[in-house]
Amino acid sequence: MEEFRRSYSRLCKDSGAEPQEAVLKQLHDLREGHRKNKLDLATQSLSVDTCGALGKLLQNDILFSMVLLSDCMMSEEGSKLLIQGLCSNTVVKYLDLKGNNLRAMGAEALGKLLRQNKSIQSLILEWNNLGMWEESFSLFCEGLRANTTLQQLDLRNNQINHKGAEELAMALKNNSTLQDIDLRWNNIGLLGGRAIVNCLSNNKTLRKLELAGNNIPGDVLKAVEQAMDHNLDRQVSLQENQNRTYVLSKEVQNLKEEKSKQFLNLMDTIDKQREEISRNCRTSAVRVSQLQEALNERHSIINSLKAKLQMSEAALALSEQKVQDLSELLTTAQKEQINLSQRQSKELQLEQQEAADRESKLLKEVASSNERNMLLRSQVDELERKSKTQQERLFLTKQELTNITSELKLRLTQAEERLEMEKRRFKQSLEDSENLRLKEVEHLTRRMEESERSLQERIQKLETVRISLEEEVNRVKKAILAERSQAEEEMIKAKSQVRLEMQQRVTHLEEKIRLISQARDEAQEYCLQQKQAVTESQTKNNQMGLQMEAVRRQLEELQKEVRDKEQEKVAEVNKVRVELQEQIGHLQAERTAQEGLKEKIAALERQIKVMSSSHREALLDKESENASIREKLRLKSAEINRLREEEAQRASFLQNAILAYVQGSPLGTPKPDK
Repeated sequence: MEEFRRSYSRLCKDSGAEPQEAVLKQLHDLREGHRKNKLDLATQSLSVDTCGALGKLLQNDILFSMVLLSDCMMSEEGSKLLIQGLCSNTVVKYLDLKGNNLRAMGAEALGKLLRQNKSIQSLILEWNNLGMWEESFSLFCEGLRANTTLQQLDLRNNQINHKGAEELAMALKNNSTLQDIDLRWNNIGLLGGRAIVNCLSNNKTLRKLELAGNNIPGDVLKAVEQAMDHNLDRQVSLQENQNRTYVLSKEVQNLKEEKSKQFLNLMDTIDKQREEISRNCRTSAVRVSQLQEALNERHSIINSLKAKLQMSEAALALSEQKVQDLSELLTTAQKEQINLSQRQSKELQLEQQEAADRESKLLKEVASSNERNMLLRSQVDELERKSKTQQERLFLTKQELTNITSELKLRLTQAEERLEMEKRRFKQSLEDSENLRLKEVEHLTRRMEESERSLQERIQKLETVRISLEEEVNRVKKAILAERSQAEEEMIKAKSQVRLEMQQRVTHLEEKIRLISQARDEAQEYCLQQKQAVTESQTKNNQMGLQMEAVRRQLEELQKEVRDKEQEKVAEVNKVRVELQEQIGHLQAERTAQEGLKEKIAALERQIKVMSSSHREALLDKESENASIREKLRLKSAEINRLREEEAQRASFLQNAILAYVQGSPLGTPKPDK
């Protein structure tokens, strides 16, 4: 932070301007507060030099992820310099430019920022004038169309009209990252609202759209809310599908890892068995070599004994005692040979027992491997069951979708029928009310004309007899006043009756119209306006009782208003038709979205089938590997049996050779004494 402050003061001095004390103080306070990732210069009046220095510093800055510049009273040039500096920044994610009176240059600079910057996720532009210049605002919308990182945009109180709303709608059609946009308190109107509603059919990522205070009808706002709800539902379903696919992939990976571990364990056991077999072969070869050495030694001993026997045969005549000693030596040698043969037979029996134990161990390991294979098969069956359940769920979801579409169609038809019935009733009620009004107006005009005639006649009579009959004139005047009051009371009563009838009809229509759409609410407002006009006409009639010409003029004005209202009614009916067509278009868009969901479900089913087929192929491969391992074990057991048989044959050959040698030697058959 201190380095940022120094570089700011240095850049200000290089440009020939003094650094602002308020900015330096704010940076010092930020350094003391340890808010290293937030640059807060809100409510500080920033000069052009300060904005240029801050723009240069923020080009390569990596400290601040939040920049707050609300209510800074920046000029057009200063805001342009600062926003140009932020174009190459890669760290700032939150930018607040509230209340800076940004206009044409600011809108162009912001469009460039949105095109070039790849890090800003939230942009606050409340209380500016971006929508006053249509060309610059169109550049801003082009930048928003090309942006791929912005998620939140605040455009409240920016004087955006219906043309700016159309440009913004074109940008929202191609934007796929913006999630929250606030357009309250602008001048969008009906045309801009419809343009925004039309663009929402192509935008599937927008979650929140605020349009209050824009003179937009309620049905358009409802359509926007429905589109937002559909986007939320789509995102929730997509997240659920992603989670399911992630869980399935994890399960598949775990199964693959378990299978690989089991295969590695099998290979390890096979390697261990091979090592044990090689060790046994080595020990048996060592023992055989030892036996051969012992036999060689015995052969050498026998050869020496043969030499001694030859010497003894030459010296038999000399000593018989030596012959007896040699016979004793032969008996001892025979005993030793018998003992050696017994020892060899015992060693062979021990080796056979060890080989049998090893065979039992190998059989146990084979059984354990078979059990593991059975467990793997059971796991595969469970996975197949899960896939079947998932397919059933998908089938149920498809059925639910078809049911929902059928219900929507039925509701559409019912709503259209209700609309037509209520339109007919409303037209009939309006025609009846208009006929009643015309009759009442004619009756009132007739009465007024008759009263005028009678009054004129009486005035003429009274003028002729005015001097002689002043008292009678006064009485006549009183009678005239009483008649006028009675006529006025009758007028008031008739108008009150008309009001009551109109109120009853309007309430009946309101109860029916509330169920359909807000367009009927506008019809109710129209009826209220009619009531107000009637009350105004009544007050005028009460005030201007003597001036009949003014009354006639008012009656003509009322007739004109009735005609205008009839035209407005026709226009409102046309609006209702257009709105119904728009709702039908929205429903068709929902159908297309449902078809897209069906296609996604089919793709997921295909993926599940591919995964199941790959699992089956892997199981078949492992079963073939197990069979090959079993064949190898069988071959090795056959080799072990063969080696045992060869060792037994060799031992039997050695025993037979020793016995034959002992029996064939001259020491084996003692000669008689001479």
